Amino acid sequence: FVNPLQFGLDEDLDDYPRNLDRDATLADQAGVDLLVVPAAEEMFPEPPETVVSVDALARPLDGRYRPVHFDGVATVVAKLFAGLQPDRAYFGRKDAQQLAIVRRLAADLSFPVEIVGMPIVRESDGLALSSRNLYLDRDERAAAASLSRGLGRAAAAVAEGERAGAALEEAAMAEMAADPLVRPEYAELHDAVGVFRLPALDREAFLAVSAHVGKARLIDNVRFVPEDGTYAADLGVRLDGPSILERGS
Repeated sequence: FVNPLQFGLDEDLDDYPRNLDRDATLADQAGVDLLVVPAAEEMFPEPPETVVSVDALARPLDGRYRPVHFDGVATVVAKLFAGLQPDRAYFGRKDAQQLAIVRRLAADLSFPVEIVGMPIVRESDGLALSSRNLYLDRDERAAAASLSRGLGRAAAAVAEGERAGAALEEAAMAEMAADPLVRPEYAELHDAVGVFRLPALDREAFLAVSAHVGKARLIDNVRFVPEDGTYAADLGVRLDGPSILERGS
């Protein structure tokens, strides 16, 4: 279900990649028993008057560039939790801000659901999987890998003892800005739970980046988890073979 509530004016709702046959094949390969595939008219028979907002968590990062996006996410997630009543719900960590918002939503509204964060899945060169990667041509696809390279540079700096937020942000931003096909928007260090910006790495946090590459607007992040007096960098997992977007297509 591609949720129209989370797309603003002049965004890519109509063009957003959809491939139900591929998704169904992937779900079957993963052992899924049931798919729920509602039409927009079924989810929203009338324009909703009730909107769910997790205000403070939704304001920074993508909230500055997509002001209606997270209200649309929170509203449709609340509707799905109420209607389907799941025991667990799985959200990818590629959108760390969204994961924090959904966790707060479930806690605030007392939904009896466990929110499970799933690792970012990456192409063999590090590019985070995204439906919007299909917008990229060959040169843009190569340039887009600068997002993950920048996060890798920041992770290496943390491993060497760097904790200043500005230094980590600059490491990621510099890698993106070095490629003429990449138009960076932000590189920022934020608290993993409250999504407020951090001046220094002193708790579980994520360094998030966003950039335009050709037609695509891409996001990515690295999570830093306190571990034995230092911080482990969680960049997710890399694929060895073909992209999951190509399987079953």
